[in-house]
Amino acid sequence: MSRIVETRQLTPVTKMFVLDNRLIAESAQAGQFVMLRVHKDGERIPVTIADYDREAGTITIVVQAVGATTRRVDALDVGDEILDVAGPLGSPIEIPDGGAHVVGVGGGFGAAALLCLMREIHAKGNTATAIVGARNQDLLIMTNELLGVADNVEICTDDGSAGMKGFVTQRLAQLIEGQGPGRPDRVIAIGPMAMMRAIAATTKESGIKTMVSMDPLMVDGTGMCGGCRVIVDGKSQFACIDGPVFDAQLVDFDLAMRRNKAYAEQEKAAAERLACATAEAV
Repeated sequence: MSRIVETRQLTPVTKMFVLDNRLIAESAQAGQFVMLRVHKDGERIPVTIADYDREAGTITIVVQAVGATTRRVDALDVGDEILDVAGPLGSPIEIPDGGAHVVGVGGGFGAAALLCLMREIHAKGNTATAIVGARNQDLLIMTNELLGVADNVEICTDDGSAGMKGFVTQRLAQLIEGQGPGRPDRVIAIGPMAMMRAIAATTKESGIKTMVSMDPLMVDGTGMCGGCRVIVDGKSQFACIDGPVFDAQLVDFDLAMRRNKAYAEQEKAAAERLACATAEAV
């Protein structure tokens, strides 16, 4: 079990949790994830490690309440315990040893995963730039925390309520052209599948090495279910054990986006059952 020692509501549907789990905190690295199970009959869900504190023995995760299980997690508070937290799982993100300009792009609640990534990039002697995007100012998350660990933080909103009006791809294109902090040597994108696909298209002609996290595909986190199969450079891989981070230019996004919707009906049905059970309890 992992006890919740801190929570913070980031948006109406997004919540941050700090968990007491020294074993995971001691070995966690940027890009890795944990598997959560709220109760003994519940499903396991993969959640990216947003941050870790080795000294305090804690890890930070951010959960968006969209399905039945994530809504159950969202209902938890300080002092509650999560039955199972397994990890760290997956391979960490490869970070240059120094002297590079690395840009991390986070869309929506995927921006949470940039926190420890920016810190590790900076700690290795690189310039760390975070580009964070959301539909509007109210949906931006972790921007203040990123200001404390990144060299530059670029904010984009669709409606222009904060930062640049436009998409993260537009700001990235400007950086590639030399505007702002400068041309990136490497790009790492974490967020919605459509955003990561657009990032891959943005950097393709420039030849900038670009990595994307295929964690939206993951189901059981062990490679046994096959639900997170992704085609990379023409070969089958599994996001949970071979990734979750892959070369963006080698990923078959057409297949990945289709597979990302494979369980949409089951997820909707589970959410409806939870809503009915909650209403009956009241």
